[in-house]
Amino acid sequence: MTLSIFRLLARVALSSLLAVSSAQAQTTGSVPPPVKLRIGYQKSSTLITILKARGSLEQALAPLGVSISWNEFASGLPLTEALNADAVDFSADVADTVPVFAQAAHARFVYVAQEAPSPGAQAIIVKRNGPVHTLADLRGQRIAVTKAAGSHYLLLAALAKAGLAPADVRISYLTPADGRAAFERGSVDAWVTWDPYVAAVDQAPDVRILANGAELASYQRYYLASSSFAAAHPEVISTVFAQLSSAGAWVRSHPDDAAKLLAPIWGLDATTIERANGRRSYTVRAVDTQNFGEQQKIADTFYRAGLLPAPVETATALRWNFVAKRAETAGAALTVR
Repeated sequence: MTLSIFRLLARVALSSLLAVSSAQAQTTGSVPPPVKLRIGYQKSSTLITILKARGSLEQALAPLGVSISWNEFASGLPLTEALNADAVDFSADVADTVPVFAQAAHARFVYVAQEAPSPGAQAIIVKRNGPVHTLADLRGQRIAVTKAAGSHYLLLAALAKAGLAPADVRISYLTPADGRAAFERGSVDAWVTWDPYVAAVDQAPDVRILANGAELASYQRYYLASSSFAAAHPEVISTVFAQLSSAGAWVRSHPDDAAKLLAPIWGLDATTIERANGRRSYTVRAVDTQNFGEQQKIADTFYRAGLLPAPVETATALRWNFVAKRAETAGAALTVR
């Protein structure tokens, strides 16, 4: 075999090797890198809890190469603080008040979805034989509430209806668990909270519901995402939205099954959970400006109460546009002052 034949064979072998390497590189490049979706949620995050328990969201996201880490928080405010600190990527439903505080803190988030109003799913709870029989009777009383929660706005709205200011009552900011303990041992005269915490006590013989959100606070719950995560993974946001919508429809059509699924997770009996779920709409929808007006009223109320450092223009917040697959300003949110 001559030197020229050796050279020819070498060139052929090299060309084949380069072709194989190129094909492997193209194949490797076509596979998206793995993505971790860090979800923050609360005990009251019913739909996310159901998706977690059933493994539905993992199954839906698996084709996209997405895995999930689950992170539970005691209430909405620390959850959104974690979102702003890049400790989570997606926030399960938080009360309508919580994003207002996040916006005041210049958090980088986008409204992804909302649950339709559920005014009966939060309440002011008092002792049946206690001194409080009307909203006006709250004057001078000790009240437990979770700061920035929807129940906090319910309290402020109730006080305003009775002609009272926050300074006219003694407010203790407590987590739901601590608030219940304080109420049961008599350290506070009223406890303002939301379901399933309301349902856990509202049937007790010594307890009475002074007021719920009817004509005071519509109580819409919002799902939020990190702005950067949503922009980088719009397909993940769409998948999560679809799964939440499906879970909401399932809870509404299978209340017994939903209650039985949640009972061991929440540590409550199924009857109590079904009563709590019956007060929530679980209708998941995109955030539209016509359903966004109360956000400004909430922001103004908290600012007047001295709980926000500066006025917040909720119309400048970002909401997710599922058609365009991008964030845009909430826009024409109504301003109520």
